Amino acid sequence: MAIVWHVFVLTSDPLQLGLLGLFRFAPLLVFGIIGGVVADQQDRRKVLITAHCGLLLSSGVLAVAAFGDHASMPLIYGVTFVSGTFSAMAGPARQAIIPSLVPRSELAGAATIANLSMQVASVVGPAIGGVIIGVSGVGTVYALDAVSFVAVIIAVLQMQTRGKPVELAVKGFAAAKAGFAFLWATPILLVVMALDFVATFFGATTTLMPIFAGEILDIGASGLGLLLAAIAAGAVIGGVALSLSPVPQRPGLVILVAIAVYGACIAGFGLSQNLGFALAFLAGSGAADAISMSMRHAIRNLVTPDAYRGRIAAAHSTFAMGGPQLGEVRAGAIAALIGAPGSVALGGIATIIACIVAARLVPSLGRYDSASWTDDQPEPSMRPAPADGS
Repeated sequence: MAIVWHVFVLTSDPLQLGLLGLFRFAPLLVFGIIGGVVADQQDRRKVLITAHCGLLLSSGVLAVAAFGDHASMPLIYGVTFVSGTFSAMAGPARQAIIPSLVPRSELAGAATIANLSMQVASVVGPAIGGVIIGVSGVGTVYALDAVSFVAVIIAVLQMQTRGKPVELAVKGFAAAKAGFAFLWATPILLVVMALDFVATFFGATTTLMPIFAGEILDIGASGLGLLLAAIAAGAVIGGVALSLSPVPQRPGLVILVAIAVYGACIAGFGLSQNLGFALAFLAGSGAADAISMSMRHAIRNLVTPDAYRGRIAAAHSTFAMGGPQLGEVRAGAIAALIGAPGSVALGGIATIIACIVAARLVPSLGRYDSASWTDDQPEPSMRPAPADGS
C-alpha cells in the first residue's frame, strides 16, 4: 500500500502505477521455477529464512530513501524487482511446507486458515498504513514493514515439520523440466492455474486504488487504506465462512462460481461513485477470491506428491501472481485511455466471460469430487494424474 501511494504522489500517472505490476512479475517469471526447484531440494525452513532476510533489507532500503527524501521511480522499481525475486524464492517453500505440518485430511482446512491469516493481516495493514502515511509519511510504513519480517523469521525457526525431505532423482534444469512435465500431464492442476491467471489478469485493481481514493471518491490516503482493507475484510469473512462449513463436494464448481462472483463485484466497484457501494463490492470480491483461493490450494496439495510440491507451488505462484501483476499493467494502460472506472468495469466483465468459457471448455473441473480428501487415501504417486482430472 505504501509503494502504490508513494508512486501516485510522485507521478499521478496510472501507467507508472501499472508498471509496478511488471516489476513484480518479471522476477517471478525468471526465478519462480528456480525457487520451486530449491524448495524441493533444500530445507524449506532455511529457504524461507534466507528469503525473508532479503525482504527485510528491501523494505529497509525504501525506508532510508523515503526518510532521506531520495526516493525516485528507478529506485522504487529496482527495489520492487529485488523484493519480487526474494518473494519468488519464498513462495514455493512457504506453500510446499504446509503438507509437512498437518495431516492429509486437514489440508483443506490448513489452506483455508493460511489464507485467512494472510487476509487478517491485510485488513490490519492497509488500515493502519493509511493512518501512518497521513501522520508521518510512507517512510515509517517501510520501516515497520522491515521490522515485521523479524517476527516472520522467528516463527519459521519455531516450526517442526513431519517426515523426511524427499531425495530427488534429478537436479537443476532436469528437475525443473520434470516439474513442468508433471504439470502438463495433470489437467486438473493446469486448468485451475490457468483460470486463476485469467481471472486475476482481468480483475486486477490494486494499483488504480490511489486514483479512486484521491480523485473519484475523494477520501485521500486514509481512505486508500480503507478501500484495501475492505477487500481483505471480505476475504476474512469468506475464509471464516468456508472454515465453518463442510468440505464442498464439488470444489471445482465452487471455484467457478466464486470467480464469477468476483468478476461481478469488480465490475460493480468500477462503476461505483458512492463510498458505501464501493466498499461493499470490494468486500464481496475479497470474499469470493478467498473462497476460490482456498479451494485452489487444497486441490493442488491433494493432487501433487511431496517430491513435486515446491515446483508445482512455483508454477502456481507464477500463474497466481503473474495474473494480477500483468493485470495491473493492463489496467493502468487502459485507464490512461478511458479512465480508471471504465478500466476496472471492463476487467470485471471480462472475468465473468472467462469463467463461463472455462466452464464450457473444461467441464471436468466442475465435476471434480472431494471424496479423496481423507487420510485413507495414500500420498499421490509420482505418476501424473489421469487425463480426466479424477
